[in-house]
Amino acid sequence: MTTERLALRDSVRALLAKHSDVRAAMVSPGGYDTDLWARLCGDIGVAGLAIPEVYGGLGAGLAEAHVVLEELGRTLTPAPLLGSAVVAAQALLATGDERACHRWLPGIADGTTIAALAWAGADGRWDPDDVAVTASDTLDGTAHYVLDGDLADVLLVAARAFDGTTLWEVDPAQDGVAREHVPTMDPTRRLATVTLTGAVGRRLGPAALPHVRDVACAALSAEQVGTAARCLELTVEHTSTRVQFGRPIGTFQALKHRMADLHVLVETARSASGAADDPVSTAVAKVHCSEALCRVAAEMVQLHGGIAITWEHDAHLYFKRAHGSALLFGGPAEHVRRLAGQVF
Repeated sequence: MTTERLALRDSVRALLAKHSDVRAAMVSPGGYDTDLWARLCGDIGVAGLAIPEVYGGLGAGLAEAHVVLEELGRTLTPAPLLGSAVVAAQALLATGDERACHRWLPGIADGTTIAALAWAGADGRWDPDDVAVTASDTLDGTAHYVLDGDLADVLLVAARAFDGTTLWEVDPAQDGVAREHVPTMDPTRRLATVTLTGAVGRRLGPAALPHVRDVACAALSAEQVGTAARCLELTVEHTSTRVQFGRPIGTFQALKHRMADLHVLVETARSASGAADDPVSTAVAKVHCSEALCRVAAEMVQLHGGIAITWEHDAHLYFKRAHGSALLFGGPAEHVRRLAGQVF
């Protein structure tokens, strides 16, 4: 963490502490607070961090975007940063189509345009060799688990063509596109199904899906680290004030040991979360950060006792985010198999 990244973290954390209201955002029409998103983009420039300056971004890099994602993960703040400004933007950059980049990236960078990448089938594997849409004269197929897909101003569709998998720019307002918000276990993550039936699109170039998946997994792992760290913080706070048998339960040796183990999980997850240009590292990050967050969130529920399963307490939201994130961009078991193929 450089001085600049620490300053970025502190700025985002302060803004979220003052303005983020997760429960209000969950029930809003778009599933996120548009005013807060405008503040994050206008005051801090979070959406432009990983977008080159030539396309209207700040040209900082993915590491800086990860700092912001970690803070969003801490508070469970719904925002289009992961799906639009990281995953979709990097997919667009990977095509090398400068005209499309100039057309869409400035709006993505300032937060006024939402882009969505449509790729995965119903099994949710996010396999580069198994995309949900086919391309001939038109685009046909149904993509599932599309981040912010029902809200997007532009769809970037990965489709199988005769010469390989390519990325297409699709106007979501046309008659051949049907979009549906799909409620999931995690109410803080906006997912949609996008069905293309004879849809017309503009071919951009090769879809570098292995690279895009690595970018997505690395970014998600940063968010998972923030979520896990906050779960542990809330648990330590609770066990320091909850009194049983005349003393705070956090002073009991058995609970001290459990929270020490959770601290190790959080810190090893932080170490595993990292670069997006190494397939082995990103597979490790996806597996370990997913499993660490699920464990820490489960222990949070256990150590909070009965209040953790009430709607009024946030523990269940962290638990749902943990399991939803574990399956996003492919579950841990799938990435273990991918890791084995990379190593052996």
